[in-house]
Amino acid sequence: MTLDHPIFTRWPAKYPHLLQLFSLPTPNGVKVGIMLEETGLEYEAHRIDITSNESHEAAFLALNPNGKIPAIYDPNVPNGKPLALFESGAILIYLAEKTGQFLSADPHLRYETIQWLMWQMGGVGPMFGQVGFFNKFAGKDFEDKRPLNRYVTESTKLLKVLDDRLDGRDWVMGGDFTIADISLLGWVRNLIGFYEARDLVHFDQFVHVQSWLKRGLNRPAVQRGLLVTA
Repeated sequence: MTLDHPIFTRWPAKYPHLLQLFSLPTPNGVKVGIMLEETGLEYEAHRIDITSNESHEAAFLALNPNGKIPAIYDPNVPNGKPLALFESGAILIYLAEKTGQFLSADPHLRYETIQWLMWQMGGVGPMFGQVGFFNKFAGKDFEDKRPLNRYVTESTKLLKVLDDRLDGRDWVMGGDFTIADISLLGWVRNLIGFYEARDLVHFDQFVHVQSWLKRGLNRPAVQRGLLVTA
């Protein structure tokens, strides 16, 4: 079996019958690694070095014209036509539907879960990422601290929303671990770890988020998923 897509001219598939993942263990990248490990789907992972601009090479742009990881290529689609897909939230929904896991079939629970996924995509990711830029990376050298303060304030508000949601719940949707949790774990982990913003956002006051994060990171599949393409 051969895979007919430009991405494989640059990153050949050793196991072309498997779902192909193109990623790096960033907060967005680990979402798909965790999901694949949690579902038990077989896959082949390809490391895309964004620091070397590999995500902007022509072969990768043929898979994701936005030049971002993660992206997947699934040769095993019921209609027989392979599926190339980018955007981590869309991939989580696709994999949930493909496997029947981590997204309820009940319409109310299903769309409430997707609601929280969209909340992560539209709020948590952008705000936490900007905190990382202005606190740890190039932005830390800016004399004007108003951008950092703005994103810290917004991130703290988002953590409060999550903390309130988790009051009395093990997971975002209650008793069931879902794609909403998977979408958030890497971002919260990075904010207080790699981005070194624990004190900035007063993380220690969010006791429910702390407990949730510990539970999530203790899951064996999550631990494996965090290391995919590392």
